[in-house]
Formats: sequence, C-alpha cells, structure tokens
Amino acid sequence: MTRSGGFAQRHPGFGVFVVGLGTLVVPFDSSVNVAFPHIVRGLDLAIPSIQWVVIAYTLAYAALTLVFGRVGDMLGYRRVFQLGNVIGAVAFLLCAAAPAFGWLLGARVLQGVGAALALSCGPALATSLYPEDQRTRILGLYTMGFGIGSVLGTVLAGELVQHFGWQAVFWFRAPIALLAFSLTWSLPRDTPARAHQRFDAPGAALLVLAVSFLLLTLNQLRTLDQSPWGFGTAGLITLLSIAGFIRRETTTDHPILSLRFFRDPDFSLVTAAHALVSLSGFSIMLLVPFYLDRLGGLSIPEGGLALASSPIGVMVSGPLGVWLLRRLTPRQSALLAAGTMAAAQIAISLEGDPAHILALAAAMFVQGCGMGLFQVTCFDISTATIPREDRGVAGSLVTMTRTVGVVTAATVLMLIFEMLREAGLSHGLTDGAAFLAGFQGAFRIAAILPILVVIAGLSRGWARGR
Repeated sequence: MTRSGGFAQRHPGFGVFVVGLGTLVVPFDSSVNVAFPHIVRGLDLAIPSIQWVVIAYTLAYAALTLVFGRVGDMLGYRRVFQLGNVIGAVAFLLCAAAPAFGWLLGARVLQGVGAALALSCGPALATSLYPEDQRTRILGLYTMGFGIGSVLGTVLAGELVQHFGWQAVFWFRAPIALLAFSLTWSLPRDTPARAHQRFDAPGAALLVLAVSFLLLTLNQLRTLDQSPWGFGTAGLITLLSIAGFIRRETTTDHPILSLRFFRDPDFSLVTAAHALVSLSGFSIMLLVPFYLDRLGGLSIPEGGLALASSPIGVMVSGPLGVWLLRRLTPRQSALLAAGTMAAAQIAISLEGDPAHILALAAAMFVQGCGMGLFQVTCFDISTATIPREDRGVAGSLVTMTRTVGVVTAATVLMLIFEMLREAGLSHGLTDGAAFLAGFQGAFRIAAILPILVVIAGLSRGWARGR
C-alpha cells in the first residue's frame, strides 16, 4: 500500500488507537454472553435456542471476513473499515429494539456483516501504519485490544443488564462505532496494490456458500435423528462448494485466497489448529454464564466480573506474545499456547457445586492467556507467510478460522452439553446435578482439542522450532 495524507500517518500511534476503537465493538460482544440467561428469560426461550444468537452473528462474519479482506486489498482498508463501523452502529440499534426473537436474529446477521467488514481490514490497517519490522508488536497490541474489549464487555454487561435490561448490551456500542467512524478520516488514504485486479466473484460466492453450509451442517447434528435428509443435503452442498472453491482458486489468475500457501504443512496445521483452539476456548463464554447463574451465588455485576477473567488473560497475552516471540520460534509459541489451554480446560472441568469462584477465575485467566497467545502466534505466522500486499487476506484468514471455531463451539459444545445433561436426567440425577454433569463433560471434551494440537505439533518437530 502507498499512503497519502492523514493525521495518523504522522502520528501512527493515534492511528492504531483509532483502529482499536473501531474494532473494540466486536469483542464487546462478550457482553451478550453475560446477558444470555436474561435474553432467554426475556424472550421466553429454551436454553438451546440461545445458540442462534451466536450463530446468526458469527456465521455472517465467518462467511464474509475473508471475502472482505480481499475487497480491502483491492479497494483500500480504510474504506472497508469505515463501512463496517457504520453498518455495525445501525445493527446495534436494531438489536436493542428487537421486539421478538426473529427480529433479534435478523439484526444479529447485519451486525455480523459489519463485524466482517471491520475485522477483515483491522490488522492490515494497523500494521500498514508502521514499518514491517514492527509487525509483530502491532499485532500483539491488536490482540491486546481485543482482550480489553472482551474484559470491558463482560464487566460493563453486569451493570448494564441490571439497570437497563439485556437490550443495553447492544445499544451502548452504537455511539462507540460512530465515534470510531468519525476518527477514521484521520487515517491515511491508501492506494491498494491489488487495485488493478479483477474481483473473483465466483470464488467469493463459493467460499461464502462453503462456510455457511459447513456451519449449518454442524447445526443439523442436533436434529440428525429427526431430519437426516436435512443434514445430508447441507453436507453435500458443503462438499460441493468446497470442491468448487478449490478448483476455482487453483485455476483463476486472481483468487480470493491463493491455495499455494497450504502446501506448507506447518502453515496448514497452524491454521486448522487455530479453529480447534477457538472451538475449545469458546466453551467459557458459552457455558460458564449459565454455571455462574445457577451455582455461582453472585450478583449480575459480580458474575460479569468473574467471567472477565478469560478475556483479561487474552489482554495480557498480547504483549506477552510479543515478548515470547522474541525468545521462541512461532511454532514453539503455538505449542506452549495449546498446552496452556488444555491444562486450563481440564481445571475448569473439575469445578463442582458449590462453585469455587477464585479457582474458576484463575483457570479461566490461564485459558485466556493460552488462547490469546495462540492468536498472536497465528497472526504472526499468517502475515509472515502471505505477501504484504495481501495483508487483508492474511489477517482475515486468522479471523475466519477463529470464527469458524466459535460457531462450531456454539453448536457442537451446546449439543454435547445437552446430551450429557439429558443422560444425567434419564439416570435419575436432579436437574442441578445433571446440569453439572453436562458442564463438566463438555469442558473435558473441549480439552481434548488443544491436546490434539500439541500432539500434532510435536510430531512435526515444533518443539525444536523446525
């Protein structure tokens, strides 16, 4: 990118702040997790229905992030980022005004579009303000900002929900998004290096179709015994879309994502591992709010503060990841992160009734450190492997794999939780004991995923930094 004009070009630290502010509204979505029990009660929903509040939002930005990353490489990162801020602000107000569940889900889809636009170009926009030798440091700050947003979201959510109802976790973000939009005009205008390329519309359509139906196929697992045809149809569309995307990207001159990078088995493993680690990590935001609501004995603000332990870990892992990457290879850092996550997930699975809040908070903090460290490492590897002129795609690939993991968790982990809970009830357990059995079992299964990452990394020689 060649850059011209802009206050932030002369003061790049301010520019990173602006990007961080515009991105902040996305991790603020942790406030919605705190509000899950209140949304369930307010809209008279069954607990499993809450997964759609997650899926409607994250499916939209999982499917669109990589596409918008390529659009940013072609049209300019600032322009795409600004559009994301505006659409996000509108979506927040629509979510807050939702009179029914269907309205809320539709507004969440729009919110996902805004998030995809902002997240697709956030890392590229931030790193473009500094020389390339500062890339890892800026990515660490970007990850730290994500953690700060998640912390503030969970802490603020308790007070907001208690005084203004669950709608407040949406509307409080609209003015922040609009403020960020107004400040983005200080960022330098850029002339994209890929502006001369043609946009691969067929490849984009196939990618969106593949990601969307992959997540819908996973969701059909809940009703597999009732509608196997639905699962089979969604699965077939997923496979055909993936095959079509691969064929398209290997034959077109200007692909959305060049697949040649995946010839490196370590790059492929890190990318896939990021999805698995994110799947495992989302167990906290998905299930712990219900655990605290039932067994924590905490007020709403206290519950939000306890839940903030994990994103505080993510926040700390930003600068910690930069420090470690100066002393370890990225692959060694990935091993350390996955191992840390596995240990923390196992510790959380040992929680019972009554809840030991301090021990739970400590385990969630460690889990957040591991998850954030893996994300910093994945950003570093992806942006080092993919050319700088494709930085929008590089950052979007990391965001997309994280999001696919989150949406998969919202479906699969909730399904595991419900199956184990129902099994407990069928064996005569009380409702509270059955809930605890589902909670513990889901966390133990989630712990297997980072363990598999560690095993795969060791088999590739990551401990030696190869």
